[in-house]
Amino acid sequence: MTLHTWLDEQARQRERDGLVRALTTRTGDDLLIDLAGNDYLGLCRDDRVTSAAAEAALRWGAGASASRLVTGTLPVHTALESALAARLDQEAALVHSTGYHANLSVVTALSDRDTLLVSDAHVHASLVDACRLSRGTLAVVGHNDLAAVEARLAERTQARALVLVESIYSVLGDAAPLAELVELCERHDATLVVDEAHGIGVAGDGGGLVRELGLAGRPSVIVTMTLSKALGSQGGAVLGSQAVVDHLVNRSRPFIYDTGLAPAAAAAALEALRIVDAEPERVARLRHVAATLADAAGVARVAGAVLSVEMPGPAEALSAQAACAADGVRIGCFRPPSTPDGISRLRLTASAGVDDDQLAHATKLIATVVP
Repeated sequence: MTLHTWLDEQARQRERDGLVRALTTRTGDDLLIDLAGNDYLGLCRDDRVTSAAAEAALRWGAGASASRLVTGTLPVHTALESALAARLDQEAALVHSTGYHANLSVVTALSDRDTLLVSDAHVHASLVDACRLSRGTLAVVGHNDLAAVEARLAERTQARALVLVESIYSVLGDAAPLAELVELCERHDATLVVDEAHGIGVAGDGGGLVRELGLAGRPSVIVTMTLSKALGSQGGAVLGSQAVVDHLVNRSRPFIYDTGLAPAAAAAALEALRIVDAEPERVARLRHVAATLADAAGVARVAGAVLSVEMPGPAEALSAQAACAADGVRIGCFRPPSTPDGISRLRLTASAGVDDDQLAHATKLIATVVP
């Protein structure tokens, strides 16, 4: 079978299953109320953030121009790493070009054939791929199933173990039982890797769920995060002990062989982090918007900014999404294989940037399209 014969078969199968995806260009004059993106705190277009990005680009150039280990480490990178570590109560941070790279980096560099990887069934695709690329033994456990995690750790024969979770999950919006997981990991001499992509800027005072629960800085906890959601920029980071960061600098292929984060993105994230500190009302506003949307959609309020509304199937989800767009509101639509349990969902993302009039219009519309 030739490649293009196989591609044609794959395309026909997607069409039969109602799972065709296509790129849609968002124009600059798009006036839709955005409840689909991840700009949780409304900082992506904040004048202070975009000005910081522009100034960094003019000073340092459009890109970092090299790997961080060659000439790609700039003062804006180290300033961002220091600020992130201080804000999240961690000893050290290492900035990567994407949050995806941060997850690949920490899992592949900290595991070998004598490592057990215990992964929650609902973790992000980047952690799934990191497990596939690692040389460790993988055990996938049920979502937030503490008993299953403990059983896997208790029976392990490997010298080391990493437990992989998200602080707040991206599909269901629920929180991981982090305090209990840390206790399990410490009892079984394992390390908990927490992806705070949907926790930073959302949980606690914006410092994430790990920090809110007083777990930051524990030797048994490593945090990964993205700069592309609440901080409105692009990139990712790993936070933990200095020893962890030093090991990644020396052994992480996704870090070593990648061009450094663009100066504009690093400066934007640094300025956004300052704004989160100075304007705690943004986090409070985000929670209000999330709670209002949940009530309108008839779903339980969640720990984060992402609301998930089950739909009968992919066609119904797409139809509801189109109806909202036609009336001025952009919402997300999750279909298999993006959903961990195979259920199609509408995905509503709260943002502090949504004003009261926009919120009133959106909630009225959403109430008419959910089952």
